Amino acid sequence: MDSRAAELPDPGSGLKAEEVKRRHILPKALVIGLVAGLISSIFRKALQWSELHRIAWLHRLPWAESLVAALALGAVGSGVGLWLVRRFAPETAGSGIPNLKSVVLGERELHWKRVLPVKFFAGLAGIGGGLALGREGPTIQMGGATGLMVSSWFRVKGGQGERKALISAGAGAGLAAAFNAPLAGLVFVLEELQGGFTPVIFVAAFLASVTADVVCRVLTGETPVFALHGLPAPSLGALPVALVLGVLAGFGGVFFNRCLLASLDLFDRLRRWPPFAVGAVAGLIVGFAAWIYPEVSGSGALLAERAFGGEIALRWLFVLLAARFFLTMVSYGSGAAGGIFAPLLVLGALGGLGVGIAAHAVAPSWVAYPEAFAVLGMGALLTSIVRAPLTGIVLMIELTGQYDFMLPLLVSCFAAYGVAEALRDAPIYEALRERSRAERPPAGAPP
Repeated sequence: MDSRAAELPDPGSGLKAEEVKRRHILPKALVIGLVAGLISSIFRKALQWSELHRIAWLHRLPWAESLVAALALGAVGSGVGLWLVRRFAPETAGSGIPNLKSVVLGERELHWKRVLPVKFFAGLAGIGGGLALGREGPTIQMGGATGLMVSSWFRVKGGQGERKALISAGAGAGLAAAFNAPLAGLVFVLEELQGGFTPVIFVAAFLASVTADVVCRVLTGETPVFALHGLPAPSLGALPVALVLGVLAGFGGVFFNRCLLASLDLFDRLRRWPPFAVGAVAGLIVGFAAWIYPEVSGSGALLAERAFGGEIALRWLFVLLAARFFLTMVSYGSGAAGGIFAPLLVLGALGGLGVGIAAHAVAPSWVAYPEAFAVLGMGALLTSIVRAPLTGIVLMIELTGQYDFMLPLLVSCFAAYGVAEALRDAPIYEALRERSRAERPPAGAPP
């Protein structure tokens, strides 16, 4: 026998090692899903409670008293939230997703012991006070921090890729719990956070996302986040309108990204101000808008629900769209803890409804239900801004529970993707990550 044959590696050794990794990561991913689902559910319920009571209170008070209450809630909530971020954990500013991407790429370290409490309470103070931000950014970053926390419980070594896999799995669990969307959590990890597929990442993210979703459904309810009440999907004849909507969303997404970065640059000029004062300024602006129309502040979920019901008149639609866009820029630009998923979904719903109403007026036989285009607008704008078409499509289907929207969503989302790519606009999370790198060089980088 040729002695060199004994020196050759076993062809199945790599496969066996991969199987061992998958088996070892299963219990850890399960624990991550349980813990991330619990934390996200508590955060979600707390925000829902605060938003419903804040809006009901503002509607109930006389106009003078409601103005004082709206301004006070906005200023105090935003001021406290931004103070917590700047004082204890600057990496929790904004959605936190760019920070997680940097952690996964080995550019940053994740300090879960401060990220978890600061993100939770800063997000609750700011969004609860009325900032036009979403819960999914905080739940994704808290989920990633949970993944690192659980890896420390299991004594996972830092030199192994398993730790980064668990952080990614926790992020997917956070998105799944935020929207009752386990498949979207998985696809988000593979498409946006990791940018590739490996069996270990797939298994960990899938199990953690499903587990977190089960926990969230038990604690918060099983119904989809947005109920369409039997609204039919656009017909084949409406696909040209879906294509036009996607093109418009592509331009809108590029505009959104550039304005968001400009708002961050604008608020950077106030860096010498005390953090509470900067947050209070943003809170006062949002509070004044909330006094005029309470539903325009906060997560905007009630606006999206009304768009799905076709309850917003065309003459008010673009006023609400402009107001919501401006408040999102102010809220995120301030550096408060909160995500942009929910705000951009609301903008997409309002814009989609506007396109649907206009198309219905021109060709009612093509567009029988204008409000159905609110769903397409959400998916298309998300795709254009984040540049993650599969995440956008899967998320819309899970948010609404309507799988027959798949074909028009494909048309709208990929049209929006094509326009944004043609304009050479960077995906928002990548642009934010690069901006953060320029402000604060990664650990180990030369000064």
